[in-house]
Amino acid sequence: MPTHPSFPERLTAGSPLLTAWCGMPDPSVSGILAREAFDAVVMDMQHGSIDFATVLQAVPLIAAAGKPALVRIPIGDFASASRFLDAGVSGVIAPMINTIEDARRFASFMKFPPVGERSWGAYGALSLSGLEPGEYLQRANHLTVSFAMVETREALAIIDDILAVPGIDGIFIGPSDLSIALSGGKGLDPTSAEVEKALDHALARVKAAGKVAAIYAVSGARAAQLVRKGFHMVSIGSDISMLRAGAAAALAAARA
Repeated sequence: MPTHPSFPERLTAGSPLLTAWCGMPDPSVSGILAREAFDAVVMDMQHGSIDFATVLQAVPLIAAAGKPALVRIPIGDFASASRFLDAGVSGVIAPMINTIEDARRFASFMKFPPVGERSWGAYGALSLSGLEPGEYLQRANHLTVSFAMVETREALAIIDDILAVPGIDGIFIGPSDLSIALSGGKGLDPTSAEVEKALDHALARVKAAGKVAAIYAVSGARAAQLVRKGFHMVSIGSDISMLRAGAAAALAAARA
């Protein structure tokens, strides 16, 4: 039986988790970042170029580094959440959860009965967890995390209802999309006063519900601010932004 903390246990242990964010369609990139001091690795299928096969290849590379793997699925592709759980991911982020029905459908694919309707087929998860099938079935709902993305006015208005849906473990906020929504499409400012107010409100509602709050940060400096706010998990930048920043720093040093 595994003795290391599960991903949900790590999220609520007191120290915020800092995660890498990957969109490049090469599993070795996720594997390389997992070897750094990140607490977990998120693979982005909504805006990144990662596909299902890439995730399948990346999960064991991330696991070999002792890190949890997470996936952000495409909008509305709730059925794929179960397939990724079968493969051994520890968390799934579902974008644009704007209605109670969205939240319920997402949760139904994330959890086994009686909470949801996830079907059996946990080939990768069994190998990575080290659990026997029966034990995995009994524990699985508490070994993975379902993040409903809150990034619109509609979602903010019903955040308590989303959090109350059985099988929804927490929320993930995309500040850029939230800023577009709150400004009515007039601007992109993920650190505006209106966004900051919305973040504080969402965080307060999550903590009142006893669930977890995660968010994306464009930089390490911004991640530090969001950690101080009290988010349980903060994703930092992206593989592409890190590659560009490293290239820029190397060139600047060479030309100094």
